[in-house]
Amino acid sequence: MKITIIIMFFTLCSISIIAQTAQDKEQVQSACMDYIEGFYEGDTAKIIRSIDKDVFKYGYYKGRNSTTYAGEPMSFQEMLDYANNVKAKKNFAKADAPRKVEIYEVQDQTAAAKVTAWWGTDYILLAKLNDKWMIRSVLWQGPLKAPNK
Repeated sequence: MKITIIIMFFTLCSISIIAQTAQDKEQVQSACMDYIEGFYEGDTAKIIRSIDKDVFKYGYYKGRNSTTYAGEPMSFQEMLDYANNVKAKKNFAKADAPRKVEIYEVQDQTAAAKVTAWWGTDYILLAKLNDKWMIRSVLWQGPLKAPNK
């Protein structure tokens, strides 16, 4: 009898952990999609919903006629300003623009993902803050040139 109760207890615990992990993974996916769509659609509500105000974002890009990378940070306020500019100018991303999210790992407090969008590749670190997954750090690089064929 005791063994049956112990087995049932551990079974219920493992089911609960699996369910929580699946839910966390969905929430991490959702935060990453909010990140992409916030910039694509000029939707500041999605940015506010998915990105922590103390975010650290830094990116590397090449200018049109440059062969070397330059880098610059982007603050939370600059993210909001960028989205507002997209909306004001109706400069939305094309319908077929990449919207890819790859989740690398989700733990109970931290998660890591990769986002591919028209501007390049972003490596994203998230934290669970007040039971909500929020983007805390982004390191990105502008798109790689297509190989010569």
